[in-house]
Amino acid sequence: MAVPGSLDILESELPVARVLAEVVADADRRRLVRGVATVAARFRLSELRGRLLKDRVFEDPSRLLARLKRRGLLSDLPEGKGDRLFQVPFPAELRGLLKGELERLETVEPAALQPVPDEHAEIRAMDGEFLDTLREILLYRLERTIEFGRSFSVGTLATYLRELFGEALFLDSLIAILQQYALADVPLLAPTGRATGTTGFHLALFGPPGTGKTFSIDDMIRGNPRTAVPPHGLPGRNRYCGGITPVQFLRVGAAYTGRTFNFIVPEFNDWFKYRGMVEPLKLVMEQREVKWETTLGTVGPYTFRSFFSVNYNVRTAGAQDYWTTIADPNFAALEDRMLLRFHPMTRERFRAVEASAERLELGAIAFELAGAIRDHLTLVHAIQSRHPLVAARFAARPVRLDPALYASLRGVSEAALAKTAHPKFSPRLKSRAVKLGAAAALLTYFAHDGAAAIPIGREESEFARRFYAEEIRAREGRRAGAS
Repeated sequence: MAVPGSLDILESELPVARVLAEVVADADRRRLVRGVATVAARFRLSELRGRLLKDRVFEDPSRLLARLKRRGLLSDLPEGKGDRLFQVPFPAELRGLLKGELERLETVEPAALQPVPDEHAEIRAMDGEFLDTLREILLYRLERTIEFGRSFSVGTLATYLRELFGEALFLDSLIAILQQYALADVPLLAPTGRATGTTGFHLALFGPPGTGKTFSIDDMIRGNPRTAVPPHGLPGRNRYCGGITPVQFLRVGAAYTGRTFNFIVPEFNDWFKYRGMVEPLKLVMEQREVKWETTLGTVGPYTFRSFFSVNYNVRTAGAQDYWTTIADPNFAALEDRMLLRFHPMTRERFRAVEASAERLELGAIAFELAGAIRDHLTLVHAIQSRHPLVAARFAARPVRLDPALYASLRGVSEAALAKTAHPKFSPRLKSRAVKLGAAAALLTYFAHDGAAAIPIGREESEFARRFYAEEIRAREGRRAGAS
């Protein structure tokens, strides 16, 4: 049997994991008679709890034990009765995994607490890429881009992506591209004329590996020459963070003070496993002042104004295991601060990912609008962020909020509330839907020439309503066995 390489142990579970490793070692020794294993290793819950109390560890071990059971590293024995009895099929392997996780999580970062020396060079290179692309558009493709923008909308984009990937997969890439438009952080204008927010939002795709999350936030945005996927996102505004530790990121982040970029993190769950990282990461996601202090030195203070596109990989027991997923203590931290989509590996999704990968490998997917979308996105971003090359020619305009959109979304939430007295979705989800509708409105910048503000039209409102309804269903439908 293959044993998983990571137990996803959290910092708060370190003392429990350390004591559990000792209990498993004792259970392994007890089963030996003259060096030969006569029975399977086993231990009682009372034994583990007694050792925890002796070591003054008051963390509840239930969550860690349940995770190990789901991975086949522990099993319940019926003869335990009032005192649960656990069997350990692979005691040596389990001890090795626990020890490896403890060593990794307790590793102290090197003492060099200054920003990565070449990060400013990285920023200059990204600025150069954006500037070169913008100049090419202004010199050679401006009229074509404006004409494309006059009829471009979220419906056009959805049709294009649906034809590429099918109904089950297109929405993730659609939201990832809309987040790119939202990076301009355009003001949201209330009917009273007061700005009450901005378009920018963090994006998190949350679920088991293999559901197409990385393709949506990375391959489609930055492109992937190895698989012939052209970039659809902003040139020079997406900083890839694969392989960067959260401590490295906190140092790097200081170099982006006063700037707005997007940080693509393919394994965001790993960042939460490092000691002392949860609270600094919350500050970063909230775009508040960040200051990280250790005995080795201090990073910051600085204010982070950029955004994230992340994958948060979790192991679930099945397609219906949404409630196991949200038991992850970091789920709430992400949902409170990000536009978060949950991805179960259903039979339908598996077939869709498999078919999409097959078509991609066989060269059957033609990304015909990639260049036009990227040019339009780049030009709109430059206009809305008041880039010097376009500021005199095009006006930056806010997005006007519409009470009708709020009424439509309220209808969705009221329909859900009518079915239960204890809703499983947060009111923040409605705010995310509004931001998504506003980001979709940015696609219509050139369709509203001369307007003081860009309206959220019927098409954008319907898209926001559909997103809101689907995410409510995702949060309510797993417990009862919905697929």
